[in-house]
Amino acid sequence: MGPRNIDINLLRTFVAAAESEHFGSAAKKIYKSQAAVSQQMQRLESLLGCALFERVGRNKRLTDQGTKLLKYAKRILSLNDEVFRAMSRTVFEHPVRLGACPDGVDSLLPDYLALCAETYPGLRIDIQIGGSRWLAAALRRGDIDLALDVASHEGFQSTVLRVSPVVWIAGARFRFQRGLPVPLVLADSACIFRREAVAALDEAGIPWREAFQTTTLAGIRAALRAGLGISARTIEMLTPNLKVVDKEVGLPTLPPISYSLFSRESDCSEGAKKFIELLARH
Repeated sequence: MGPRNIDINLLRTFVAAAESEHFGSAAKKIYKSQAAVSQQMQRLESLLGCALFERVGRNKRLTDQGTKLLKYAKRILSLNDEVFRAMSRTVFEHPVRLGACPDGVDSLLPDYLALCAETYPGLRIDIQIGGSRWLAAALRRGDIDLALDVASHEGFQSTVLRVSPVVWIAGARFRFQRGLPVPLVLADSACIFRREAVAALDEAGIPWREAFQTTTLAGIRAALRAGLGISARTIEMLTPNLKVVDKEVGLPTLPPISYSLFSRESDCSEGAKKFIELLARH
């Protein structure tokens, strides 16, 4: 029998699962579904011929064999990542000019920038923040190389980075008064979250009123924390002082939002291409 190999992706998922109370929380860490995590762990157990987890109530814990594998898995992953860092120390001639919507900067970019700095330490990222209309115009003019946005833009190449559920969010101190219109915390008219929220309420025949309007994500957070109303945003916006109120208020389900990276079909720098490939892999 020839040599057997372990898929690096299986080991990454295993480490995430081993360091989480259950597969659901591991799935969130690595942006996979819980079913995908379970399936990968079954494949790994089948490959190694032993049980790696045992159930304890609703949670899972490592078996003795799982604990042994965890030490090896971390060493293998560390060495794997070290190889890529060592082979990727390219000095890029130009920085990547990245335009991003506020929600993308707030939720996705910190992890992605850390990943890029680790993988391509010689690549500089210059970030500009703006709304969807500005992002499309800036990308078309060549003022930016890439655009990270939740709105769709025709005429550009696109890579979906994440599909996130959209929920109704309010501050922890918010109390809904039955019989009154739903108080909404809204961004400007071009905001996709505003359009989806208003359309869903109108379709369901639920009365609403504009309780607060702002042009910034910071303004939305402040209004929600103050208990002024409800806003439709992705689950990444949730913090300890915010809560989901879909069931509490009886609001309609909202469609998910895709975070996508847009680029021009031509005139894409080597740094921009590497950045797209890196984010697409993760």
